[in-house]
Amino acid sequence: MKEKNMPRAALALICVAVLVGCTTNATDGAFVAANAYASEPFPVRLINRSKFDKRFVPTDVANTTGEPAGTIVIDTANNFLYWIETPQTARRYGIAVGAAGQDWHGVAAIERKAKWPAWYPTDDMHARSPGLPGRIEPGPQNPLGARALYLYANGKDTLYRIHGTSEPWTIGTKASSGCIRMLNEDVIDLFDKAPVGTKVIVM
Repeated sequence: MKEKNMPRAALALICVAVLVGCTTNATDGAFVAANAYASEPFPVRLINRSKFDKRFVPTDVANTTGEPAGTIVIDTANNFLYWIETPQTARRYGIAVGAAGQDWHGVAAIERKAKWPAWYPTDDMHARSPGLPGRIEPGPQNPLGARALYLYANGKDTLYRIHGTSEPWTIGTKASSGCIRMLNEDVIDLFDKAPVGTKVIVM
């Protein structure tokens, strides 16, 4: 009897080992989400970074901008946003920027910050897309995503934002209506670093 049962026992052990391995791999993302974003009112969908160009993965780089720590520099030509950490270093993120004719350049400041903001399409957006509602409620499908940083110049709202996105596949492209899109994970990270009053240079 023992000899007949041994193959089954061995098979059971192998199955358990396989299931344990699968369970560990399958829950890694859920584990990270549950811990890092447990306090979020809406789900933060983790992105498979391997599907993106490696240039757009957040990384620490040399600060070649000449700007001081605490400044945001946006390179629209190359789809990069730099958070200047020290005179020598910066954190670089991949972004989506405005399509031709819809981008903005200049110096601004973050005058307001919002978590999971509602979205109010501008008059120009309504003119291009008459079916747009007047307001889109906060949540995973909101075009502003998990966070928004509102850019003001000379005390006036530019109507441009640095914000999350419900369309992560646009990162690395020129696809927005002028705003700076980031992956929700990345904009949450930046949101926590950049206080109101932060200088933003859009090149």
